Order: sequence, then structure tokens, then C-alpha cells
Amino acid sequence: MDRMESVDLNAAADAYAAAPLLNCLLREVADPAGEYGTGAGTDLRVHRLRGSGRLLRVRGGRRPACPELCTADGWHPLSHPELAKLVSDELGRFTGVPNDELPVEITDSRDAIAALLAARTAAEPPADPYLLSEQSLVMGHPHHPAPKARGGAPAGSWLPYAPEAYARFPLVFLGLREDQSAEEGGPAASAAVDALADALDGPRAPAGYRLLPAHPWQLDLVGERPAVREAFADGRLLRLGVSRRPAWPTASIRTLYVPDPEADLFVKFSLDVRITNDVRRLWRHDLLRLRRTDAAVEAGFAALRRTGRSAAWLPDRGYRTAAFAFEELAVLVRDGLHAHTVPGATPLLAAGLAEGYPGSPPAAGTDPVRWWRAYLREVVPPVLEMFARHGIVLEAHLQNTLVAVDADGLPVQALFRDAEGVKLPADLPRADAWQRLVYCLVVNNLTEIAGALSGRYPDVSPLLWPAAREEFLRFGADPGLPEIAELLTAATLPGKTNLLLRWTRADGADARYLPLPNPLRTVSGSR
Repeated sequence: MDRMESVDLNAAADAYAAAPLLNCLLREVADPAGEYGTGAGTDLRVHRLRGSGRLLRVRGGRRPACPELCTADGWHPLSHPELAKLVSDELGRFTGVPNDELPVEITDSRDAIAALLAARTAAEPPADPYLLSEQSLVMGHPHHPAPKARGGAPAGSWLPYAPEAYARFPLVFLGLREDQSAEEGGPAASAAVDALADALDGPRAPAGYRLLPAHPWQLDLVGERPAVREAFADGRLLRLGVSRRPAWPTASIRTLYVPDPEADLFVKFSLDVRITNDVRRLWRHDLLRLRRTDAAVEAGFAALRRTGRSAAWLPDRGYRTAAFAFEELAVLVRDGLHAHTVPGATPLLAAGLAEGYPGSPPAAGTDPVRWWRAYLREVVPPVLEMFARHGIVLEAHLQNTLVAVDADGLPVQALFRDAEGVKLPADLPRADAWQRLVYCLVVNNLTEIAGALSGRYPDVSPLLWPAAREEFLRFGADPGLPEIAELLTAATLPGKTNLLLRWTRADGADARYLPLPNPLRTVSGSR
């Protein structure tokens, strides 16, 4: 890479990293200052930071850029290190709480993006449209301060497994002595785990042992822990080798897709690395409730299909792990796409559509409002139906939502995944459950898809939220969901405070919200 390419990649990495960090800062600890201007034909917006009262000017839009701090000498452009320092200083002042972890994560995330951009220049993107949508999230979560942080590890340790670098790699196969095996999900789940050896042309377990697939990065992270090291030493655990064919990492990093016509599986692993708000481990309590949650959701979707809807759930069939390293060596198996996608349609990750990548729908020539109405029609009713009929909250954010499109790129089906994030009626009070649903579906999902469409087709922007309102009204008139009337008249929606959550070191599952303007109400004509 020559010097000019290096400079360009570094500038791009700064821009990718600054956008979500600024989104968080402006949403959570700043107020519009009422001053607007234009520079070089670009809309500039001024915000007053609540911690210090300082003024920050940015180029506006859903991906804010070019931050400038007001000083005695005028507007000073902020480099990424200066922006990170400003954010840390403001949060310290605003909360009164110190934090020496998040500034490191912010820098780590920016450096990870630089490594990913460099790797992508020399890598071959997948030809499969679905895999391409999963591996296109260079920026990542648009409202997280450090969406690409990888635990501070050097890039060489994780880059071979990064979906954003178009990675594909073999699984490691272990032999687990049968008396040390712990699993749940019955014969179907057990057979699915064993089928990975056929699907990936991997080794078989010897007599008296169970096959235990492992993510190679997972083994790098936990392989030297005493419980695991001792199990290798005394024969409870064997290294059998690696598969001849690769699996493909999806946007969640630790979930891999095995697109084999026979097996067609997703496999999810523990990774003891903090990615966004959580250490990405298959926690015991989540594994133990997996089958109960998944069975409830499957039953709900079966009832949904009887009404003629095509929406699908990708079931988490079960797991297998080692009794002596229950969480560290766990592998979860999830149904793949083939059996659940309507014939002739191509599933795509909604998060990929929101961030955008070359060739992503809606394609040129497709009416964007028609596309948006089709997206609403497929995505919104199943989420509301599951809550109205069964009290189930799907975690229908962008990374758990797939939309299958027809040959013209028009949405014809929604598919949802990840039982770990699902909430059943006993898990939350109804008001809290509804708030979680609204955040995931409206704020995280619909707002970002609508923003992507508005950015690409500015003329259609005034038409998007009236169409969304119509979809909610249409549903509310059918099964009767009283919360919809309140949603459509509420002044605000709940926005998750990922910056403050990380700064105050809150538990990753401890969602806290602040009020955001409600676009569903804005178009209603009543204030």
C-alpha cells in the first residue's frame, strides 16, 4: 500500500469511527444550540455540550461528520484522537464518574476499522448476496461509541475471522469424552452438530467421544485456561483437526453460516471479547432457557403462518458443550435459511441494507416508496402479532432481522432470529416489554432503514413515515393492541443510551432510554 492509499484509508477510518461516536454524543449529552450555517454548500449544525457548555459544530445528517469545536480563535476541526478526548472529558463532567476503559475502546474501534478497510482492499467479497449483506458492516452499530472494538487485541489475532474482511475459515473439531458432554435440544440438535463434519468435510469423533466444533478464535482465547488445558492433558478433550471446507462469519462475528444444501446451519460460539455492550459468551442462564424460549416463539410463528403470513423464525435447535467449561466451549446450532425462505427469494441482512453497500436494494429503477411499503408490510405485522397474541417480544433490531427480496429487489418475507434476545411474558412487565419492542422495531430498525432511503432518495423523505403510520394503524384495527394508539400519539420514542451505559459500566443487558422525537406522531397532524 503506497502512502496516498494509507492516508485515504486512515481518513476513511476516522470518518467511519466518528459517525456513530458523534451520534451518541449528540443524542445523549448535547442539545441543539439553535445555530445553523452552511459551509461549502453543506448543512452545519451547532450543539451545546451539557457537561461543559462548549459548542460543537458538525456536518448534519444521520451520519454526522467533520466535528469542529468553538474556540477563542474560531472553529477548530477535531481529529479523531481529539474527538475521543472531548467525548471523555464531556462524559466525566456530565456524569461525575471516571472511566479509563471506554476511551481505549473508542481508539480500538477506530484502529479496527482501519485494519478492516486495509484487509478489504485485498480480499474477495462473497458472490452470494446474503453473505455479502452480512459481511458489509464496516461502520457497524450507528449509535454505539465503539462498535468495532475487539477487546484491544492486535488485529492479527482477530482479522482472519472478521466478517467485515470477507473472512471464511475452517472450524476446529474437538473430541469430547461422552461422560463430559452436556447438551440440550434432543436428537435433532445432536444430529445437527454431528452433521457439521459432513457439511464441512471435517474429522469424525472416535468411539466414546462426541464431536465438539469450535471457533478457532474461541480456542485462542480460552485454550490455555486451566480447565481446558487440563482436559486436553488427561484425554477428556482431543484435538481432531480442522474442516476442509470453510464456514462464513456473519455480522455478529461469533455466529457462522454453513451454507451446505444438506446441513444448512448457523453455529454460534462463545467469544470472551467485549463487542459493543457485552462480553460475547454463551452464558449458562441463556442456554438453560433456550429451548423454552425457542419453543414459545416457534409456536407463535406456526400460528402466524396459519393466518397466511410468510414471516419465519430461524429456530435455535439446541447446544452442546463440555461440563468442565460449560460457557467457554459451548456451541449453539440454529436452522439455516433454505427451509424457511419462500421459494425464489433472496434473504438479506437488514443491518446491511441500513448501512448500505454496492448493489444493495432498493436497486436503481425500483420505486423506493413501494419498496418501503413492502418492507413495512413484511417486518412490522409479525413483531406486533407476536406481542399482541402471545406477549412475546422479538428482538427485531437490524442485526436480527432478515428481509427476503424477489428478483426485482422487492421485500416479500421477513425472517427473525436469536432466541437469546427474546422476552417472554414472564420476563418483563408489559410496559417494559412494549418499550423494548418499540426501541428494537421502530428506533433501531425502521428509523435506520427510513434514513437510508431518505439519504439515497431525498425526494421521498416526506412520504416514508406516513406510510409507516398507516401500517401500524392497519394492524391496530385487527387484533386490537391498545399500545398502538399511544405509540401514534406519543411525543417521544425510547432511544437507548449506549454511550452512557458504557461510560457508567452498566451491565450490557441493562437498557436505559432517553426520549427521542417520534416521527410517527410528527406526521399525524396532532401535537
